[in-house]
Amino acid sequence: MLELKNLNAGYDFLQVLWDVSLSVNKGEFVALIGPNGAGKSTTLRSVAGLLPPKGGEVLFKGKPINKYKAHEVSRMGISYVSEQLNLFTDMSVEENLLLGAYAVPDQAEQQKTLKFIFELFPRLEERKKQLAGTMSGGERKMLAIARGMMSTPELMLVDEPSLGLQPSLVTDVFRSLVLLRDQGVTILLVEQNVNATLEITDRAYILEQGRIVMEGPSPSMKENEHVRNAYLGI
Repeated sequence: MLELKNLNAGYDFLQVLWDVSLSVNKGEFVALIGPNGAGKSTTLRSVAGLLPPKGGEVLFKGKPINKYKAHEVSRMGISYVSEQLNLFTDMSVEENLLLGAYAVPDQAEQQKTLKFIFELFPRLEERKKQLAGTMSGGERKMLAIARGMMSTPELMLVDEPSLGLQPSLVTDVFRSLVLLRDQGVTILLVEQNVNATLEITDRAYILEQGRIVMEGPSPSMKENEHVRNAYLGI
């Protein structure tokens, strides 16, 4: 579904990614892990159309999307949940969700997706009239992920969903991602909680200093000596 071929990207004169190649198949839950500053978020921003690549290709379902703007990429079926969340804090949970469906003109389809979201995340339905800004950190992360689902994406790019959360809330957020994967949503996840990430994903890539240095099935990555030493503290 998604393929990066020798992707180079950066900001002004600073190059961050060097010949990054990776793929995500339909229905897969794939992780991109690595240290701070390795270029993980830059990779997602390049896919989402927020950062034009300096070289290489981004292919979605076999079609190059390098030169499309973010709103055009979104309409193709790619949803990007950034670490900043970008919620409308003075609006209700339900209003935030409906804004996530701005590219879906059919109101009946919007309501159908909203019902599906509330079935997946009962807590959001319980708080649908609550202002987003008054929710807990974990609930806001869940809302951001759910809002990303409202456009009925084929691929979700999720950036650091556990950032700043206490462990019990991290479990809730990760459980919501597994629920989405079980519903057939393809996910590319950037996450610093490596141990938990390798527990729930199918495959993982390791990005260090802007380059892919390792890839493989998540269970075998947990047993890799470099991963254990550098990321799992073993």
